[in-house]
Amino acid sequence: MTSQSQGIHQLLQAEKRAKDKLEEAKKRKVKRIKQAKDEAMVEIDQYRMQRDKEFRMKQSKIMGSQSNLSEEIEEQTLEKIKELHGSYNKYMESVLAQVLNMVCDVKPEIHLNYRATN
Repeated sequence: MTSQSQGIHQLLQAEKRAKDKLEEAKKRKVKRIKQAKDEAMVEIDQYRMQRDKEFRMKQSKIMGSQSNLSEEIEEQTLEKIKELHGSYNKYMESVLAQVLNMVCDVKPEIHLNYRATN
């Protein structure tokens, strides 16, 4: 009997040690998973920061070229406005004189389709 109870006692102790080892292995596994997750988050953050930096550089390059374009367009517009003002001032007198001559110099003529009725 004592050998049976001693055998049972040894089995219970072995089962307890196995359970403890399993719990310890589970804890190590959870710890490793958590560590891997933390490392992955750090790596993701670094990658995200790198991509954001590249995006900002490309964006500033593009926006810089767009601001240069808008400045060029503004300069061309102002130049064209000056050119049109010059043309207006140059031809205003002659056009106004032509219009006044046409309006003021009326030559009365009988229209071709007019029929005299007597």
